[in-house]
Amino acid sequence: MKSLLLLLSLTLAFGSLRGATEGESLTDRTLRQLVDQQKALLAEEARKSPDFDAANFQTQMQQVCQGYELLLKDNPKYAAGYAAYGYLLGKIGQRKGSIAILLKANQLDPDMPLVKNQIGNFLAEEGRPLEALPYYLAAIKLEPQEPLYHYQLGTLLYVARDDFLKSGEWTAAGLNHTMHKAFREAAELAPDRLEFTYRYAESFYDLDTPDWDGALKAWNSLEARAPSELERQTMRLHVINVLLKQGKVDHARVLLDSVTEPGLQAQKQKLIADLPPKTDK
Repeated sequence: MKSLLLLLSLTLAFGSLRGATEGESLTDRTLRQLVDQQKALLAEEARKSPDFDAANFQTQMQQVCQGYELLLKDNPKYAAGYAAYGYLLGKIGQRKGSIAILLKANQLDPDMPLVKNQIGNFLAEEGRPLEALPYYLAAIKLEPQEPLYHYQLGTLLYVARDDFLKSGEWTAAGLNHTMHKAFREAAELAPDRLEFTYRYAESFYDLDTPDWDGALKAWNSLEARAPSELERQTMRLHVINVLLKQGKVDHARVLLDSVTEPGLQAQKQKLIADLPPKTDK
């Protein structure tokens, strides 16, 4: 069962895994085929091509849902089946149905990180961050090498900051530290994911006593890997901001001259306004 759950998580997260696995049961094979079908359909919808047939998509998705219903009717204690079906219902907007199915999966097998994460997402979106937190933490404990789980934990703590502070269970410093650590873990586990590395670099600003050397390193790394001149100069503005906070005014002035993109001039002028006046030597 555990190997199947790993297969399920990988399939849902990264793509179709074709071909029967050794010793695969008919139930497991049926689940794998349903997961492959839903991935293909969701990918087709996401492409938003001009010839996308919405009616045909709905028909095929309904058939996949019926396949899940039949699978679970014949296997009422099949946790992996509930997990995959609940995940799908969430993807197609059936939130209430999704959470009911996911809670059933969690009841049958409490050691599925994908399920923990999805339940956490539902609770967070429902404005119940304190209830969502244990599910995110459980997902991380079960699968600590999954960067998305760390990223979502950091996002939850940031977005629902006031709720956590009002609970009396968190201090501002403790909250900021845990949030920053979560973003760091996500960035270190997935250094090629811009959304993770960018948010990690941003999180230095949220600390009571920021490690500006660490922030400078993070923004310099992002600038070096940025694919376009606009993105490189965007990251450079952050480098300049950090240099100003470090008191490295001369270095900041030099870099400001290199920010030439028209769309960044407003941000550039804000940093220029923060410069101390030049003194005669």
